[in-house]
Amino acid sequence: MAKIISHINEAKAHGQAKLAVLIDPDKYSDESRLIKAVTLCNKNGVDFIFLGGSLLMSDGFHDFVKEVKSLTDIPVILFPGSPSQVSAHADGILFLSLISGRNPELLIGSHVIAAPALAQTSLEILPTGYMLVDCGNTTTAHYISQTSPIPHDKDDIAYATALAGQMLGLSCIYMDGGSGAKSTLSESMIHTVSQHISIPLIVGGGIRTVEDASRVCDAGADVVVIGNVIEESPELIQDFSIEVHRKRVKK
Repeated sequence: MAKIISHINEAKAHGQAKLAVLIDPDKYSDESRLIKAVTLCNKNGVDFIFLGGSLLMSDGFHDFVKEVKSLTDIPVILFPGSPSQVSAHADGILFLSLISGRNPELLIGSHVIAAPALAQTSLEILPTGYMLVDCGNTTTAHYISQTSPIPHDKDDIAYATALAGQMLGLSCIYMDGGSGAKSTLSESMIHTVSQHISIPLIVGGGIRTVEDASRVCDAGADVVVIGNVIEESPELIQDFSIEVHRKRVKK
């Protein structure tokens, strides 16, 4: 059963914003750091834990996923940078198609490689239109994908791309500045996209303060993703959770 996407859709229908914490295995080689981050997620009502990264240079991805699952009942969702980042030990996977770029491997090629392995798991598959947006610097995601991000001020390109993804039958849209983005997506772009699609909108990249998260919610994001800031200051999970969950998404 599609429990994760149903939960997101139900929250969207009620205007309730959700919070996801992105954990990059390369950044949590110290087990104590991982335990602290996941424990704080548990205590503060984080809705989803995303696992993955653009490079994934560390070994033992499956064991890493198993350990995270052993620490939490929060849905653990894979956010894969490549077909190698597939593990049956998670709850679901963002099956990302990079619809903002024109790299055939990231539009469909990698999916063909991953599909047979995914069919052997019980992972919930969330077909997701992934859109990279220029947020002030070249991030790892931009470089690895070998694609040009959508310009920061091109709201029309962003909404047309997201709408095309919806028309292709994707379950949700994920707009991202990439890990380490200097700034968040513009409120104008988030609002414009949210007004033109009916499927959930996930937004990440450059969200470093509670005020950033608040603005992203007000602009229309259904799920807010934080990552880098939590690696540096995990105790901020509480503040982000309080702010995001008190918000009603404005459409």
